[in-house]
Amino acid sequence: MTDPRAAIDSYLALRRSLGYQLTDAGWLLPDFIDYLHRHGAEQVSTELALEWATQPVNTSPVWWRQRLNVVRGFAQYLRTIDPDTDVPPRDLLPAHQQRVAPYLYSETDLAALMAAARSLMPPLRAATYETFIGLLSVTGLRLGEGLALDRDDVDRDHQVLRVRHAKRGGRLVPVHETTIRALQDYTERVDRYFPKPVTPALFVSIRGTRMNKDSVHATFPRLIDQAGLKGRGQRPRPRVHDLRHAFAVRQLLDWHRQGVDVDTRIPLLTNVLGHRDPISTYWYLHESPELLALVAQRLETVAGQLP
Repeated sequence: MTDPRAAIDSYLALRRSLGYQLTDAGWLLPDFIDYLHRHGAEQVSTELALEWATQPVNTSPVWWRQRLNVVRGFAQYLRTIDPDTDVPPRDLLPAHQQRVAPYLYSETDLAALMAAARSLMPPLRAATYETFIGLLSVTGLRLGEGLALDRDDVDRDHQVLRVRHAKRGGRLVPVHETTIRALQDYTERVDRYFPKPVTPALFVSIRGTRMNKDSVHATFPRLIDQAGLKGRGQRPRPRVHDLRHAFAVRQLLDWHRQGVDVDTRIPLLTNVLGHRDPISTYWYLHESPELLALVAQRLETVAGQLP
């Protein structure tokens, strides 16, 4: 019988050698094995995998399915070593991620959300969430990309973030000097709590370990409620990921208001967001009534200047 915990490192090393990042798997799998041990199990079972995958509350079935898929991939690897390993079925947690119009945070919304974060206890947790939300709102980073940042990924001299754990390879994301100062203030506060760092992570939990998605998914809805923000249309509640959408739309709005040639700037935004191609970036043009109105106004102006 193979000890699942002993196989985690070899599994991750094998998959990463093939080019997979597996950022979530790196912390989810040890948590799952701890769950097995707490229930007296020595092997992966579909029943316990399902119970563990659906533990997080106030989250979506898509996240449950992603958690179960992490276990499923690991179990498939274990079966090559231990044929008695139970592999959860692929369709056990059917969930389809529909592309619903995002919630576009206004400046007022963001101020209210960060004020709610400042009210968290203890103070380190408040500082972590305020800084984390602020960073996502001004960089357009995905949740996992922000959580995977290490302190060394902040290049203060060149004012960029090195996003290494991304969907389509690493990239550099420019940040304003005020953002650099905010990150510096946050890390100095962390150092006062933990003079001997537990992790190289930029964003930490109150135990000093890397902050994880489960914590964010559990806390963020409460911050949304405290800030008094309500979803619109098919979106029952604003999400963390909508900070990314709002960043993209604000950038497009700024360019249109400045009267620059947006088509020539789109590839820049595509690179910052880590999109595969500009088509994904152009999708944001259709999700903001304000942006569409501004585009229409510019087209009317140009048309009026034609002979």
